[in-house]
Amino acid sequence: MRIVIAIEDNHSAILTEALLHRSGFKNTQMTASGGELFSEMDQSLQHEHEPIDLILTSSTLPDIEWHQICERINQNKAWRDIPVILIASDPEWLEASTKAAFDSGVTNVIYTPLRPAHFTPHIYSALLLKKERIIRAINARELEIELAERKGIDARLQYLLNHDNLTGLYSRRRLVTALESAIIHCRKTSQKIALLHIDLDQFKVINDLEGHQAGDQLLVNIAKLLRRCFDDEKLLARISADEYTILIQNSNQKETLEFAEVIRHAIKSFSFEVDDRAYNIGVSIGISVITPNEKITASEMLSRADQACFVAKKHGRNMIHLYDDMDEEVHSLRDEAHWTPKIRNALTNNRFFLMFQPVINLTTNKIDYYEALIRMYDENNEIISPECFIPVAERIGMIHDIDNWVIKQAIKILQRLPEDKSHISMNINLSSHVFHDPGLFQWIKDCLYESNIDAKRITFEITETAAIANYEQTREMIIKLRELGCKFALDDFGVGFNSFSYLKQFPVDYLKIDGSFITNLANDPIDQTLVKSMVEISKTLGKKTVAEFVENEEILEMIRSYGIDHAQGYFIGKPDSMFEGIEAFNVCLYPETTRN
Repeated sequence: MRIVIAIEDNHSAILTEALLHRSGFKNTQMTASGGELFSEMDQSLQHEHEPIDLILTSSTLPDIEWHQICERINQNKAWRDIPVILIASDPEWLEASTKAAFDSGVTNVIYTPLRPAHFTPHIYSALLLKKERIIRAINARELEIELAERKGIDARLQYLLNHDNLTGLYSRRRLVTALESAIIHCRKTSQKIALLHIDLDQFKVINDLEGHQAGDQLLVNIAKLLRRCFDDEKLLARISADEYTILIQNSNQKETLEFAEVIRHAIKSFSFEVDDRAYNIGVSIGISVITPNEKITASEMLSRADQACFVAKKHGRNMIHLYDDMDEEVHSLRDEAHWTPKIRNALTNNRFFLMFQPVINLTTNKIDYYEALIRMYDENNEIISPECFIPVAERIGMIHDIDNWVIKQAIKILQRLPEDKSHISMNINLSSHVFHDPGLFQWIKDCLYESNIDAKRITFEITETAAIANYEQTREMIIKLRELGCKFALDDFGVGFNSFSYLKQFPVDYLKIDGSFITNLANDPIDQTLVKSMVEISKTLGKKTVAEFVENEEILEMIRSYGIDHAQGYFIGKPDSMFEGIEAFNVCLYPETTRN
C-alpha cells in the first residue's frame, strides 16, 4: 500500500515515516508542500506509477490550506476514494476545527505528539476504508453496466414485441395496438379506415424447393417492395410466415381498392431469383373497410380482412376481394367455427350414433342388408343430420376419426347380433377423404379380426365423385379391401356422367343410382331415359344396381321393370336405430305398414 507523507517539517516527516515503517508500511513517499503532493498525485494516474492509497498531511503546509487539499481531491474523480489523515497539534485543533475538517472530507485527525499505540490503528482503519471505497466503486460500476445491459435488453424486447425480427416490419401486436387507436380515431373524426390482408400465393413452393434461407430472403424482398408503396397514412406489418397487413387511415373503399391493385400489380411484376432460377409469385388480398358508425373491434376487423383474403384465394388466387358478410366462403368459415367444438365434443363424449335403413332385393322382395347412417346428438340431445357436420369435419381434418368410429361401431353391432341374425349385412358409408388415411386398411383389418365378423357381411360405400377424383388411390385401396372379402358400392352414381370410362376397370360390386334421378322418375322422361341407360351400362359392366329415394309404389314398380336389383327409400323403410323385427320384413305395397 503506497502512503504519501505531506509534512513541511522534515523532522516530523521522518518521525512519521519511521512509525509507518515500524508498523510494516514500507512503501512511503515524502513531500514538503502542496505542490509536491499534487505532482505525486498527478504522476500516480499514469500507468507506470503505483496508485496512492493514503495521504498523511499536516495542517500547516506552506503553500496550501488543508481544506484546499480536500477540495481538490474531491473535485477529481480519480482521487476521490483516497483517504486523507490530517496531523495537527493540540493547541491548533479545537472541537470546531475538527468538525470542519470532517465536513471538508478529511478521513481522520491525529494529534501530535504521535503515539504508536494510537497512530497505527488509524492507519489500518484508513487503508481499510480505501479498500471498501474501491469495492464500492467496482460494485457501482458493475451495477451501472448491469442496468445499462438491462435497459438494452428491455429495449430489444420492446423492439421484438413490436417488430418482426426478419423483416423489421411491425409485428401483429403493434398492428393490433395501432388498429385499436385507429378505430377510436375513426369514431371521433368520422374518417374511414381500411385494412389489407396480403397473402403470398407461391411462397410455400419456393420455400420447399429452394429452402428456408431463400424463403426468408423472399419475405425480406417483399417487405422492401411493399415499403416503397407507402406514405405516412399507412402502417405495414408482417403477421405470420407469408402474410402481411396494411392499415390505411382516412381511406374510402374506392381509394383502398386502387391502392390494393397497385400492390397486386407490383408483386405480380416482381421476380425472385435463386441461382439461375427465377420465380414469379402472385398475391391474394383481402380488404376490410369500416365506417365511423360501425361498432367493431380490432380483432373483428382483422378477422374480416383474413376472411376476405380466404375468399380471394378460393376465387383463383392473385385476386383482390372486399369483405362481404354474404360471401358463401365466409359462411363456411363460420360453420367451421360453430361445428368444430361440437364435433370434438361428440367424439370425446360419444354423442355419435348409427341409424339403419333397409335395402330390399327387388327379385326376392326381402331385405338384403342395411345401410348404416351416422347421426349426432347436440348438447340438447337434438338429433343432427350428417349434412350439417360431415362437410366441416372433412375441411378441418377430423373426418378420419369419424370414419374410424363408424367402421368400428357398425362392426360391433354386427358382432352383438344373435346367431339367428348372422345373415344380416351392413353397408358402411366412407367419406371422400377416407383413402387419404394410410392407416385405414389396417384399422379395418384389425376390427374384423377382433370381432370375428365375416368380411363378406361388410359393403363399403363411397361417392362416385370422390372415387373418380382420387382414382388410382381409391382403386388400390378397394382392391386390398376386397381381398379381405369386403364389397364396395359406388354411391351417387350418375352425378359424374362423364366418368363411365373409369368404371371399366373400377372394382366395385354395386352402383347406387343417385336419388336425384329417382325422386321424380314417374314424371320426368329424361330421368327415365338416364336411369335406363345407367342400368344397361351397369349390367354390361357386371355390376348390380341400387335405386335410392324410392318414395312410392309407382317408382318401385318402374325401377323393378328397368331391371334394377335393389331399392332403398322411405317407401321401403325409414332409417331406424334398432334392428329388431326389421330384418324379417318382406315388402308389401302399403306405405302405412312400411314407414317406421
